[in-house]
Amino acid sequence: MTLYSRDHEWIRIDGNVATIGISQYAQAQLGDVVFVDLPETGKAIEKGKEAAVVESVKAASEVYAPISGTVFEVNAALTDNPGLVNEDPEGRGWFVKLHVPQGTDTSHLLSEADYKAYLDTL
Repeated sequence: MTLYSRDHEWIRIDGNVATIGISQYAQAQLGDVVFVDLPETGKAIEKGKEAAVVESVKAASEVYAPISGTVFEVNAALTDNPGLVNEDPEGRGWFVKLHVPQGTDTSHLLSEADYKAYLDTL
């Protein structure tokens, strides 16, 4: 199941692994992505803190971690092809994978339906 933050990040949790990226809406707002700065593996990231930076033809923007965890994998394909974020933001354009504790609280995140309703208010 995919969950969303109000900052337009998505997250999928499988066991103690959380995959994070930006939503279709966010990539559309950014325009063509030209650079992605990814964290080092092993870095601990707190909920709400910067997990990555994305630069587009319009702006540079931080990608915030929807939950806390430790980076164990980054999407190295984005280094050579940052356009993957535009092509498939909620698939091959993921940014980082975090190790997260079992039972991590996700009650502050939105379901896909709730996220779509939230977008309608913007």
